[in-house]
Amino acid sequence: MSTTKKITAGAAAVAVGALTLTACGGSGGTDDGARSKTVTLVSHDSFAASDAVLKAFTEETGYTVKVLKSGDAVEAVNKAVLTKGAPQGDVFFGVDNTTLSRALDNGLFEPYAAKGLDRVGEAFRLDGDRHRVTPVDYGDICVNYDKKYFADRKLAPPRTFDDLAEPAYKDLLVVENPERSSPGLGFLLGTAAAYGDGGASRPGGGGWQGYWKKLKDNGVKVVDSWEIAYNQEFSGSAGGRKAKADRPLVVSYASSPPVEVLYGDPRPAEAPTGVAEGTCYRQIEFAGLLEGAANEEGGKALLDFLVGKRFQEDMPLNMFVHPVSEDARLPELFTRHGVVIDKPLTMAPEKIAANRDQWIQSWSSLVLK
Repeated sequence: MSTTKKITAGAAAVAVGALTLTACGGSGGTDDGARSKTVTLVSHDSFAASDAVLKAFTEETGYTVKVLKSGDAVEAVNKAVLTKGAPQGDVFFGVDNTTLSRALDNGLFEPYAAKGLDRVGEAFRLDGDRHRVTPVDYGDICVNYDKKYFADRKLAPPRTFDDLAEPAYKDLLVVENPERSSPGLGFLLGTAAAYGDGGASRPGGGGWQGYWKKLKDNGVKVVDSWEIAYNQEFSGSAGGRKAKADRPLVVSYASSPPVEVLYGDPRPAEAPTGVAEGTCYRQIEFAGLLEGAANEEGGKALLDFLVGKRFQEDMPLNMFVHPVSEDARLPELFTRHGVVIDKPLTMAPEKIAANRDQWIQSWSSLVLK
């Protein structure tokens, strides 16, 4: 979900971040024995896991997990590319289908077939039998809306991409910069999947470029990260309400509404936010054993654990993403207040690889200038 994840991906990223760092333990001592008992997980800022789950990993394997957070998913991947050959950790978590080709083309990962992959659906195994990355979770990047805002004005919330460009929703939408944000990139790819490529020679004249020209004319606001967009600019989030935010539409995740319920004070009976189901793009997150990992065996054990039932069932209420393991059960709060997207937009990894950088450059020229 980040990511969200991202989310992968939820309004509670800051709250659970503190728990994550506490649960991770230290990096070990300076002697080789201590270091060999620590496995370092490099990830985006939204990674979170329960204390009990990380403790169970230590009890089962003897390894303590140290989490090193490196910003948004796109930023984290870029940092991993820059440190290739001398990685900051043993396992990287948070590369998704929007940035997967960049990671693979740069040779970031050592192949490893994690134990438990037989319980993961083929649709999530985008690297096939090469096993350079292990699928861990998935989520759908979608526009979220503030239910109260639209109810107060007796205005129907948008449902589709086309709706967002209508005059009724002028100056209401905030999105993330796709050059810096994973959900921002996913949203851009969603528009490309929906409208096609109008071509670099026709900026604003057709395809997704023409659609984004309409969004720009309709007052879309662009910020650097999901955290800013959701927690500061979106009027439907707890943070946004405190900040008196005035944007009732935001690019987030289909699984974001349960976050507002779980962390509501007092906890609401129903989610205060909804999902524009016609704007959703499927995001799949992966983990991989970093090339040159200092603790290769510990890294392999951690990858096994990430696709295991204990961690898979822990993810939904920590990172607000869906597990990829077929035998993992979802919590009732997640299923009640989340939205299941039956037909999300998708794009083949090879098409993303061939066009991503050019599309981002075209988007920047069109929208930011």
